[in-house]
Amino acid sequence: MVQIPNKTAQQPAQYSVPTSADVARLAGVSRATVSYVLNNTSAVRISEPTRRRVHEAAKELGYVPHAAARSLRAGHTRVVLMPTPQIPAGPLFSEFFNELQWALSRFDYTVVQYGSLGLTGEEAARAWAELRPVAVLAPDASGLGARGVSVLKRSGAKAVFTLGPQRAEGAHALLMDQRLIGRCAATHLLERGSRHIGVVIPEEPGLEPFARPRAEGIRRTLAKHGPDATVTELPLAYDEESAARLAARWRTLGVDGVFTYNDEFAMLLMRALQDEGIAVPEETAMIGADDLMLGRLLRPRLSTVRIELPSGQKLAELVDRVVRDPGMEPEVHDVLGATAVHRESS
Repeated sequence: MVQIPNKTAQQPAQYSVPTSADVARLAGVSRATVSYVLNNTSAVRISEPTRRRVHEAAKELGYVPHAAARSLRAGHTRVVLMPTPQIPAGPLFSEFFNELQWALSRFDYTVVQYGSLGLTGEEAARAWAELRPVAVLAPDASGLGARGVSVLKRSGAKAVFTLGPQRAEGAHALLMDQRLIGRCAATHLLERGSRHIGVVIPEEPGLEPFARPRAEGIRRTLAKHGPDATVTELPLAYDEESAARLAARWRTLGVDGVFTYNDEFAMLLMRALQDEGIAVPEETAMIGADDLMLGRLLRPRLSTVRIELPSGQKLAELVDRVVRDPGMEPEVHDVLGATAVHRESS
């Protein structure tokens, strides 16, 4: 006798999707009350005990409001799109973006990070617009431009921001001029007596939008001191072999101070110079950037440029203000600060 397998027993259990009507029945309220509570509607007053019953019923049933339906009612999503920058983000900027995302969530926005996969300009804007975000925080490297801003606004985006050293016509700008970091480092080294300054230019892909403006800031600062102040660019990959090769020819370069782009490259280069018998700061003063903990653990302790970024809470408040008043004129906000921190390496 042939045994017929019980296919029904092998199939996964089917779960019905809970609805707002189910939540209303369990909580003993109307569907409208469920909608008011779960959508944080402030125009209707709901008692705190009723709010708790609705939230408890939704949690027990596993009910989650339908974002698409809510968007149709509101006329727009609550999505803030943050295209991922095409450059490696260090710990400082990662912490900044995390804080900003948390602050936006407190305003009931859903933050979505979008991998642009090399898209730029109007092409990138069209890809972002497909998600119908209510706001976009575009990295400067996206090359958004006026046409890209127009595409996003026509798709329903109420707030478009660029984040970087340049701005796009029609968008609000959060300016981060990296030249300020270079100027701060150069001023510090000049005050410590250096006149022939080396500038590390990372060879890692994607870092040039940061490295080049920082080097330009150093170059412009030294130019004010006449021909006795010089700048030497020092290409450096983030590996021990590259650092060792640079250290081996260090004394032929004639530099008496060096800006290492950031603290991580400073750690790499300092170790290589010490292995070569080159004393820091006696032969070469050194300053990094970012003020990471590792700089305080080095010996000698690392001088650095402390980068000051705005609080995520303030930027979230700005985004929310523009979303609520999309007709306001585009604003420009300088959001990057820099301060030299003197330690033993310079």
